Amino acid sequence: MAALDITPLTFEDLDPKRRPSFRTALLPVLAVVLFLGVGSAVLKLDPHVPLLWSIIFVAVLARHRLGLSWDAIGDGLARGLLMGRQALFIIFVIYALIATWVSAGTIPTLMSYGLELLSPQVFLPVAAVLGFVVAFAIGSSWTTVGTLGVAFVGIGSGLGIPAPMTVGAVLSGAYAGDKQSPLSDTTNLAAGVTNTDLYDHIRAMRASTLVAFGLAAAVYVVLGLQVASGGTTGGTVSEIQTALTGSYALSPLAFLPLVVTFGLALRQYPALPTLVAGVLAGVFTTIVLQGAGFVEAWEVFMYGTAPETGSDLVNGLLDSGGLTGSAWTITVVVAALSLGGLLEKTGVLAVLAHELARSVRNVGGLVAGTGAAAILTNVLTAQQYMSIVVPGLTLRDVYDEYGLDNEDLSQAIESAGTPTGALIPWHAGAVYMAEVTGVATTAYAPYYLFGILSPLVLFAVAATGVGLPDTSGSTTTPSAAD
Repeated sequence: MAALDITPLTFEDLDPKRRPSFRTALLPVLAVVLFLGVGSAVLKLDPHVPLLWSIIFVAVLARHRLGLSWDAIGDGLARGLLMGRQALFIIFVIYALIATWVSAGTIPTLMSYGLELLSPQVFLPVAAVLGFVVAFAIGSSWTTVGTLGVAFVGIGSGLGIPAPMTVGAVLSGAYAGDKQSPLSDTTNLAAGVTNTDLYDHIRAMRASTLVAFGLAAAVYVVLGLQVASGGTTGGTVSEIQTALTGSYALSPLAFLPLVVTFGLALRQYPALPTLVAGVLAGVFTTIVLQGAGFVEAWEVFMYGTAPETGSDLVNGLLDSGGLTGSAWTITVVVAALSLGGLLEKTGVLAVLAHELARSVRNVGGLVAGTGAAAILTNVLTAQQYMSIVVPGLTLRDVYDEYGLDNEDLSQAIESAGTPTGALIPWHAGAVYMAEVTGVATTAYAPYYLFGILSPLVLFAVAATGVGLPDTSGSTTTPSAAD
């Protein structure tokens, strides 16, 4: 994904007459938490409704307390959609890609080979490591989960691994690899926003990333051994293999869509053209290898798959919605992005970030506060790009005043901002991951260990000072701490 071409408002950009006070800025935060908490957790509503309540609350507050016109409020809603438009396009394409890869036999072949090669004992750490390698190679956690992740869920089911564990392991590897990839959009964005050399930024993140991912992988080894000791999986594996071989032409030729997609990604083609090429390769393989008609193959692209393999388990694993199946996900993401754009337009995010900068008293507090700001921005805006840009722009000068390097800021915002979005149920990343894998965010979250450990490692560094630069000799007096 490309970097943002709309720069969020900073505290200095806001008209003092319409700038919300800190107390006023807290009102939308409390409202969003209340509406989403009550609506989703208590009333069991889909997130659309509490997100709509939140949008209405912030819009009324903006109009009648901050004095924004309805046109300005509408502009805020539109800005949120513009900032997240690439994510929306990718969701559309990924849904179609999954459907065409199922019909082409790509995902069924991956499942069949995986069941032959992997055992329950090693499955979870292998899934995490492969997720890391693929995401590092192509620079996209979303593409990794939407392709290999879907296949891993099927393989794990055959091996007796609970789907939430599988998704957690794949997500851990995908986000860790994404953070270390020079092709990653968020990695490039964090470096760009903070004026940091890309490879300096990657090196600055390396130690904390490897510590968090190493701890996660160790836990997956233990979990795999525990699950494997719970019983045999031979019957399930046999059922899946029989259903797959009876319904699809399983062949290495089925990997053509995967080769095309990952090959273009490795050659640094942009995400959307790469994914569209994967869809076209999936349609082509469906026609040539699986013997489908031209119209039938494109109907799969549009409406998804509903396989009849003779196994309810396999039918459920390979059922997909196609392009039209993305509607639920897209509408949640549209609502969440609109809310985030409105919070940015009203100045709420800028005021909260400014207050954070003023409250800083030392280097550890600054680093911890940066991570907290990135997570809070994720919660409020539902997109990881804003979680990087808002604290990155707001705190850049504060880091200079403390004598810290730009990569110290870039590392802090990405360590907390990029991986945590998939833990927040209404976040664009979490909604996407839950829908493409078929596992709810609340179900996979306890096993998405990298998303939990990455910010915890950052906060541990901030608390102990281990790994932080020594600024005791700096002659700069930080104005933010005055």
